[in-house]
Amino acid sequence: MAQPDPRKDRDPRIHVTVDQLRRLAHGARALSLLPRQPASSILNGRHGSRLRGRGLNFEELRGYLPGDDIRTIDWKVTARTGEPHVRVYTEERDHSALLVIDQRMSMFFGSQVYMKSVVAAEAAAIVAHRILDQGDRIGGLVFGETIIAEHPPQRRALALNQLVNSIAQANNLLHPTQAVPAKPIHLNTLLQRTVRNVKTNALVALFSDFEGLNDESEKYLRKLALANDLIVFNVFDPASRGLPASLRLAISDGTQQADLDASDPAVRARINTALVNRLDILHAWSRKYGFPVVPLETDKPALDQMLALFGHRGRK
Repeated sequence: MAQPDPRKDRDPRIHVTVDQLRRLAHGARALSLLPRQPASSILNGRHGSRLRGRGLNFEELRGYLPGDDIRTIDWKVTARTGEPHVRVYTEERDHSALLVIDQRMSMFFGSQVYMKSVVAAEAAAIVAHRILDQGDRIGGLVFGETIIAEHPPQRRALALNQLVNSIAQANNLLHPTQAVPAKPIHLNTLLQRTVRNVKTNALVALFSDFEGLNDESEKYLRKLALANDLIVFNVFDPASRGLPASLRLAISDGTQQADLDASDPAVRARINTALVNRLDILHAWSRKYGFPVVPLETDKPALDQMLALFGHRGRK
């Protein structure tokens, strides 16, 4: 007798399934990650630099022909040969995109509707579906406390399926009783590996709560932003805006447990300061290096938030 699939009983607000992430493909078609953005999109105007779009690849040098644009004349070659020559370019057919998805234990939290890990997983799947649909290559890095799954960019449906599978697997490893390892993967380790894996003029999308952000993180984000189109999806819980004084929490790392009493002004002040400082630093770097920060909360579905933030009407 076949055993029931335990995933059918899982709450989609706490853990995702592969089917759940695949079903987001239809809604993703309404989004645009190309250079031309709706006027109200978070990627437009004052919110951040426009996406570079597809560039031009040099193809050949040839003799000048009547009707050629004089701006394409290669004056050095023309002077050397004594005959006018032009440089011929072809438009890049596709781009590479690398999605970096955080599924560490810090993401396994949500005071409203969804876990941060679920919002990050769904948002990444939405972007992955849209990128492949517009004909670009899709790849990614999915990381948890001790694992990093690497997927080099490819323009195949199989590449998207492999990425979605890795996201779901990492997400389902998160559990309240999961013990934090002695040497968990740090955010900077992931950023460093992203810099090493990504090529120039690619789209890089980071989905994280940016736990562990510090001064060293700046150099990696700077490198990514200067050489690529960097989009930062900051996943946060509404509680990070300020802990209510009535909040009581039991926090565990899988081995030890601590009680958090937000009625203590000193405790509440320290936690609020840490959360606000992290966001302030991220936005300061956003302004300095010109990459947009897309805020995603845990109180609404990821697709609804992204449709609104990218300047599109909500789904019917």
